[in-house]
Amino acid sequence: MTDAQRVQRTYLVLTLLTTLAASFIWGVNTLFLLDAGLSNTEAFSANAFFTGGQVLFEIPTGVVADTRGRRFSYLLGAATLLASTLLYYVMWQVKAPFIGWALASVLLGFGFTFFSGATEAWLVDALKATEFTGSLESVFGRAQTVSGVAMLTGSVGGGVIAQATNLGVPYLLRAAMLGVTLVVAGLFMRDIGFSPQRGVSPTAAMRTVLTGAIDGGLRNPPVRWLMLAAPFTAGVGFYAFYAFQPYLLQLYGDPNAYGIAGLAAAIAAGAQIVGGLAVGSVRRLFSRRTDALIVGAALNVALLVAIGLTTSFVVAIVLLAAWSLVFAVQTPVRQTFVNGLIRSEQRATVLSFDSLMASTGGVVAQPLLGRTADVYGYGASYVIAGLVQAFAMPFVFLARRERASSDPITEATPELVVDTVAPVADPIAKTTSHR
Repeated sequence: MTDAQRVQRTYLVLTLLTTLAASFIWGVNTLFLLDAGLSNTEAFSANAFFTGGQVLFEIPTGVVADTRGRRFSYLLGAATLLASTLLYYVMWQVKAPFIGWALASVLLGFGFTFFSGATEAWLVDALKATEFTGSLESVFGRAQTVSGVAMLTGSVGGGVIAQATNLGVPYLLRAAMLGVTLVVAGLFMRDIGFSPQRGVSPTAAMRTVLTGAIDGGLRNPPVRWLMLAAPFTAGVGFYAFYAFQPYLLQLYGDPNAYGIAGLAAAIAAGAQIVGGLAVGSVRRLFSRRTDALIVGAALNVALLVAIGLTTSFVVAIVLLAAWSLVFAVQTPVRQTFVNGLIRSEQRATVLSFDSLMASTGGVVAQPLLGRTADVYGYGASYVIAGLVQAFAMPFVFLARRERASSDPITEATPELVVDTVAPVADPIAKTTSHR
C-alpha cells in the first residue's frame, strides 16, 4: 500500500466513524428537542445557536489547528462533542429551560469547528505531499459514499432504537462511538504535508488566519462568489433536513412513529451513497464545474417548493430523495472547484472561513423558517426556503464568469497543483512554509 493510499484509508475510516457517531441522532434530533418541551421556534433556535457556535469559534479553532496541528484539533473536537452530547442527554432528562439548550448547542458547535477546514485540508495537503496523481473528486466522492453508508446505518438505527426504547438512547450511542473515534484518530492520524506554527503567539496567529481567510478567500474572486452563495444554500439545507422529521410525521399521520422520522435521514444517506458513486459519471455531462452547480441550484429550488406544496407522504419522500441526491452530487464538485484555487498554506484557513459563511446562513435561516412553520405550517416554510435558496444562484453565475482554472472538467488532474493558480496575497507564507 502506498503512502497516498494510507492517507485515503485513514480519511475514509475517520469519515465513517464521525458520520456514524453523528447520525445516530439525525433522525430524531428535532423530535428530541420537541419532547424536551421546546416549541418549533425554540427547537430551531437551538439549532441556530449550534451554528452560531460554529461562527463564533471557527477562526479561534483554526488557530489551534495551525499552532498545535490538525491531528490535535481533530482529537479535541471529538472529545468536546462527546462531552456536549452527554450534556444534551442530561438536559433532556431534567427538561432544562431553553437557555440551557442554547448554551449546550453553542458547545456542540464549538466541537464541530475543530473538524471543519482542518480535516479536509489535512487530506488534500497529505495527498499532495505523498504525490497523489488521481482525481480529487474521486476521493471526495468515495468519502461521500462512505459517509452515506454510515449515515444510513446510524440514522435508521437511531430511529428504530428510539422507538424501541426512548429518544435519549441514540445520544448515549453517539457518545460511545465518539469515544471509539478518539482512539482510532489517536492511533492512525498523523500530520503530513505542513508544519504547525508552534512558535507563533495566539494574537499573531489569529491575525494571520484572518488575513489569510480574506486574501485567499474573499479577495480570490471565484472562491468569494461561492462563499457568498453558501449562507443561502447551507442555511436552507440545515432547516430542510431537520424540519423533515416532524413534517414527515405530520404527513404520515402518527406523531410517535420515530422510525418514519428516521426515514428522512436514511433517504438523505442513500442519496449520498448514490451521489458519491455517480459523481464520476455526472461530471462527464458538463464541461465546467460551475455549470453543474448552476443546474443543481435550480433543481434544488424547484424541489424545495414542490416539497412545500405537496400533501402526499409518498410524493414528499420522492421529492426529498431527489433533493438529497442533487445536493450529494453537487458537494464533491464544489469541493474540487474551491480546493483547486487555494494555496496549500492557506487551505485550512480558507476552508474554515467557507464553513463559517455557511454556518452564518444557518444562524439566520433556521429560527426564521422555524417561526414560519409555527405560524403557517411546515409546507409554507419549505416554499419560502426554496425562494431563499434562489438567492444563491446569481453568485454561482458570477463564479462562472471568472473562468477559474479549476472550472473546466478535463481528464487531467490539476486539482492539487494549486501553485499554478494566479497569485494572491499570501501573508501566511511569511511565517511558515506549510499550512
